[in-house]
Amino acid sequence: MSKHYAVFGSPITHSQSPRIHAAFAKQTGIGMDYVAIEANHDDFRAKLDASGVVGANITLPLKEDAFALCAGNVSARALRAGAVNTVLRDGAQWRGDNTDGLGLVRDLTERHGLDLRGRRTLLLGAGGAARGVAPALLDAGIHSLYVINRNSARADALVDAMGEPGRTHARAWDTLPALGEFDLLINATSASRGGQLPSLAMALVAPRSVAVDLSYGEAAVPFLAWARAAGCAQTVDGLGMLVEQAAESFLLWHGVRPDTGAVFAELSGRADALLTAD
Repeated sequence: MSKHYAVFGSPITHSQSPRIHAAFAKQTGIGMDYVAIEANHDDFRAKLDASGVVGANITLPLKEDAFALCAGNVSARALRAGAVNTVLRDGAQWRGDNTDGLGLVRDLTERHGLDLRGRRTLLLGAGGAARGVAPALLDAGIHSLYVINRNSARADALVDAMGEPGRTHARAWDTLPALGEFDLLINATSASRGGQLPSLAMALVAPRSVAVDLSYGEAAVPFLAWARAAGCAQTVDGLGMLVEQAAESFLLWHGVRPDTGAVFAELSGRADALLTAD
């Protein structure tokens, strides 16, 4: 019998997660169904409990809600992040993990061939998405991490949670022009989902800079267009990260890590795609 899984968030109609997990299930021969469920802060817990799923992915804006829902029953990496993107039913409770950071680092280093070591890094945003990737970036060897958020208290809280005051720094948005050049610039805000991009100084970009948007599709266009105009050497959207974090979630649920190359190729529309697009 197929077990039930889902992704919860808002907006959720654009999500590629059902397609990704369907491909993983077909590849591994595991019986499962996976759907997208619209949920917000006020109804997330009720919809999760009523859904009948044994596992779920959590996306914007619910990753910190999911952390609170798991009430301390979380992995070490989720505890460090203060955010959960993957849950697994644990009796009457939920157990939480966070695969975002591992997914991002795996995509950047293995798929795009980037050496993250020694990179001065700018992280725009301090919500659940930013919290998920910050610990993994530090563990991957970046030189320093500057966290910028319009709500400075949230940036301060993220930096404090990392426990590395010599490498992590919270800064106000209006200080951006004075911060100098960054080797890695990551957009973890949701602002560009509405086609709006906060003002960014082109002086932030160095000759070898890489710009990454944790969103994909149309939501990633404004930031990556700015990055190319500013002279970034490389731009990367969040599709590869999405596939890689999904594979880690699949591993947690089923004990098998699927091959991500074919699925990424299909979703990205590459000519060498090994799966047939629907």
